[in-house]
Amino acid sequence: MISVIIPAYNEAQNLKNLLPLLEQISENHEVEIIVSCGDCNVDYEGSFKHLKKVKFVSNKRRGRAVQMNDGVSIAQGKILVFLHADVIPPKDFFAEIRNALCNKNQAGFFSYRFDKTDFILKVNALFTRRKGLFTGGGDQCLFIKKAVFERLGGFDENQVLMEDFEFFRRMKKANIPYCIIKNDLVVSARKYERNSYLKINLSNLLLVLLFKLGLEPKKLKYLHDRLLNTNYS
Repeated sequence: MISVIIPAYNEAQNLKNLLPLLEQISENHEVEIIVSCGDCNVDYEGSFKHLKKVKFVSNKRRGRAVQMNDGVSIAQGKILVFLHADVIPPKDFFAEIRNALCNKNQAGFFSYRFDKTDFILKVNALFTRRKGLFTGGGDQCLFIKKAVFERLGGFDENQVLMEDFEFFRRMKKANIPYCIIKNDLVVSARKYERNSYLKINLSNLLLVLLFKLGLEPKKLKYLHDRLLNTNYS
């Protein structure tokens, strides 16, 4: 079984698009879809109770690391997939994951493109097709064997920002073989719509470099919130 874990906070509109699609493309696969809800006032479970493969876990705390770990705690699948609520997978999403893990790979990511056609966003997306400085970001949708995820200790819940990069760093240190599937996810460009292209890219570069230099998570989160408008509620 594949367990798809979606951390969500005020994401009702995106989930209306994503959850039915996931059920549709999982028709010939053994899949469960776990929405791990942050502490908000949205009745996700009541809105999607008609979907047979979807289940919910609620959190009193917010934070992607906490929410994703809580999702893993009820996951029954031997393969874990961490998908953001504003990311749309390709039709052969589950077949691609199974095929990738049939080889020596124990984990992997997807390339992606944005839901806008701006040239500069196309340039950004090209960097997701190969391994490099920005590999491992949450929009690339980490998939990994559950046994490997647990052996690495899951996401660090003290990492209040860039928990995906921190986990990927441990993956690389442990020499976990992984691949990048070149079958694009479609990622929302909403952060670019609320902030300039230059501001986003300079901020991302600064945050990644400071993370690699060891700046503590709370200071990274404070800097991120000062630099960018990411309030989508």
